[in-house]
Amino acid sequence: MQENRILTIVVTYNGMKWIDRCLGSVYASGMPADVIVVDNGSSDGTPEYVGKQFPEAVLISTGENHGFGKANNIGFSYALEKGYDYVYLLNQDAWIFPDTFSRLVDAMEKNPDYGVISPVQMAASMERPDPRFAVKCLDRPLAEYVAGNVYEVHFVMAAHWMISRRCLETVGGFSPAFRHYGEDDNWLHRASFHGFRTGFLAGCEAVHDREMRPFEKAASMRLKCVASVVKVSNPLNCLPWRLIVQPMELLAISILRCSSDVLKFIVPFVRSYPELIDLRRRSKEKRAFL
Repeated sequence: MQENRILTIVVTYNGMKWIDRCLGSVYASGMPADVIVVDNGSSDGTPEYVGKQFPEAVLISTGENHGFGKANNIGFSYALEKGYDYVYLLNQDAWIFPDTFSRLVDAMEKNPDYGVISPVQMAASMERPDPRFAVKCLDRPLAEYVAGNVYEVHFVMAAHWMISRRCLETVGGFSPAFRHYGEDDNWLHRASFHGFRTGFLAGCEAVHDREMRPFEKAASMRLKCVASVVKVSNPLNCLPWRLIVQPMELLAISILRCSSDVLKFIVPFVRSYPELIDLRRRSKEKRAFL
């Protein structure tokens, strides 16, 4: 039987701090995988280093920061064109273990209704799950999950996604409505719209190294704004209702959190409705945005 072909997509932007461990982990995988690195205009020498130290990787330098979604779409198109069976999205600040790919592919072969399966995303210390993974995906202590079982979730961060070709061919690429943050929420909403499930595989681990990074109020407020775009763009939501409710939710947040950033976002957000509505419609199409 022919071995499954995996393409790992790594989008880089000034990623020298992690690139050896990130790409090195893929090439140390017990299940072989090809790599495409899409560099978003790094100024720290990342693409030059990748070209020299990892010549077997396909390297595409965009020359500017296109954002997470658009850069990954380059990799998605390459994967479909070259006939890969699975695509693995891997953040530049993340890495896998030798058995991560084999475990995930085995789980996807046994659970074809899942379009996306993530490993358990751990902090770099390996002492605990990544904090956001714990909040979004776990409803009890990790030790209480049965190793080898896939657990369905509504969301898991795109730092580690194993995607089946069938799901990618159906859902397509990330929406241009999102440049950075929110694109993974929207993609999974669209996957669900098309009948694909999302989950994580207990007992299978990988690392997302971001535990000690500060998260200021301004960044938190920006995510509140992005969340409104996510809700309007979700094809599973009632669009007329969302168009009415989201400005009111933003106004309430701006008052409760004393945030002028959120308040200033409301008018341009409403003005963007025609574009968001069009992108939402297009996002339902097969291979959207690719």
